Amino acid sequence: MIDRGSAVVEFALVVPLVLLLLLGVVEVALVARGQLMVIGAAREGAREAAATPDPAAAVRAARAALGDAGSTARVSVRRPHVVGQPARVRVVMPYRVAAPLLGGFSIDLTASATMRVER
Repeated sequence: MIDRGSAVVEFALVVPLVLLLLLGVVEVALVARGQLMVIGAAREGAREAAATPDPAAAVRAARAALGDAGSTARVSVRRPHVVGQPARVRVVMPYRVAAPLLGGFSIDLTASATMRVER
């Protein structure tokens, strides 16, 4: 007679844990997607910095690669004026983790890319 309700109680105890685990997996996937976007933006910025002497063009290229999130990103460009030297672009984008749960917290996703100056 006691075993009849035990399955319902076990289910009620396990469901929140499974949902929490699922939310954690989704959040990790979203952070990984954001990091890949930042890496791509750094590469685009470095490609532009290598081809164009104007550092502002590299900043615009990096922000354009991030899309809507580009407005919050910090982009720094270090480009020497000597052909063959490395042009370096660093992108830092704040990302809000677990925003729906308890207000969440913010982390910085960072990437840098280096390419040789072409002209």
